[in-house]
Amino acid sequence: MELKFILEVILFSAQKPMSPKELRDILAQTANQEGADELARALKKTKDEEIITALEQLQKDHEAAQRSFRLTCVAGAWQFVSQPEFAPWLIAMVGQKNRPPRLSAPGLETLAIIAYRQPITRAEIEQIRGVAVDGVMQTLLERGLVEQCGRAEVVGRPSLYSTTPAFLEYFGLRALEDLPSADELRRIPVTKPESLLTADPGLATAPPDQLAVADVDKLTETATAPDTEAKTEPSGEAPKSDS
Repeated sequence: MELKFILEVILFSAQKPMSPKELRDILAQTANQEGADELARALKKTKDEEIITALEQLQKDHEAAQRSFRLTCVAGAWQFVSQPEFAPWLIAMVGQKNRPPRLSAPGLETLAIIAYRQPITRAEIEQIRGVAVDGVMQTLLERGLVEQCGRAEVVGRPSLYSTTPAFLEYFGLRALEDLPSADELRRIPVTKPESLLTADPGLATAPPDQLAVADVDKLTETATAPDTEAKTEPSGEAPKSDS
């Protein structure tokens, strides 16, 4: 009995997508059951790489068979799904699920920038888009498509943002590596803020007495400036804001 067929029956009976780790845990639980046979015990220490290889082979088998369902991996979890062309009959049987409203064009643009340039600050996103993104970012955060993933090591320590597993699920992607090529987006230059002044690599900032007077003045001006500052377009008008 091959490993891929064991994984097939587990996934076929599962009520949710399963990650390689979850499948490995089931193999280990089976081996620990009383009366487990030799095959079950032999699969107890199956590695994630072996499970992924077996799943990929099973995926190819189903594609070659051209059945009404297929095996797919979304956000690192595997599941059987029906082929899109059979949707009308399934909708007639179980009804159509309510899906979240589609993202607006500004939302998709902002999300694309984050996906290809992550981790990225809000100021860097606005440099690329040329408009303020406060409202769009709030929408993406509320829908769980992006999240705060840390703070940049620059003056002011602005938040860094990245995509979430929900982003992969929304677009049906296995991993970020499956994103389409976007060389042009990656080539857009972004001006990074000045790095934090440090006297020691292990310190966040240098002690005040070790900072030059000019540097202290610069930091003071930064600290007392407004959190968000409207950028001026070549025409002299402030940038518009997406809602």
